[in-house]
Amino acid sequence: MRAVIFANGAFSSSEQARRALRLDDVLIAADGGVHNCRTLGLWPSVVIGDLDSLSNSDQEALVAHGIQIIAYPRDKDQTDLELALNYAIQIGAEEIVLFGMIGGRLDQTLANLLLLSREEWGRIRLLAIDGPDIIYLLRDSDRILVQGKRGDIISLVPLSPKVTGVTTHGLRWPLKRASLQFGSTLSLSNELAGATAEVQIRHGKVLLIHRTNDDPKIGSRFSTLKSQSSKE
Repeated sequence: MRAVIFANGAFSSSEQARRALRLDDVLIAADGGVHNCRTLGLWPSVVIGDLDSLSNSDQEALVAHGIQIIAYPRDKDQTDLELALNYAIQIGAEEIVLFGMIGGRLDQTLANLLLLSREEWGRIRLLAIDGPDIIYLLRDSDRILVQGKRGDIISLVPLSPKVTGVTTHGLRWPLKRASLQFGSTLSLSNELAGATAEVQIRHGKVLLIHRTNDDPKIGSRFSTLKSQSSKE
């Protein structure tokens, strides 16, 4: 099952979001993310958060349309987005696509990106879509195929102290069993040499960010491949 979470950040492209959605997606709004969902003319299945970004009329409209509201007090220990992610996992989501998690406050943006790296969410495929960018978290032994066009920008941002066994094929500047250090910019702004590339890591966590300005298939840009054996 796939869940789509709308956070309350900047919403770059309604048309892009429409192309990414599937008919059987479960739509979840993190508090004010309901406004981003409504931009598409859609109602979420559930709204979760402290509701501080929703007016009384907003809440009345949700109730009138039979939308489930899971309200939390403002004095809470988790952000609305974290609550929404936990909810999606609790209902059995195996893949989660996130919109509106970038932009606005810098502290919120950084926290939202780091949320993707939570250890207990290791079995979940997490994608964040923001304008021309798709952000995907790679963990131990992950190996994926990236589909795009020649010249698309591919950046790898280490999230663990060290990421080892980084091997790429199909990029302008390939890596072979490389190690990336947290805070290093070595692996930023690489480029697709053709229409596809493969990226694999052995140990660690890294954000793979794919940027393109021509994307009719944004919802299926990544394909997960079988992990290689430890001998490769």
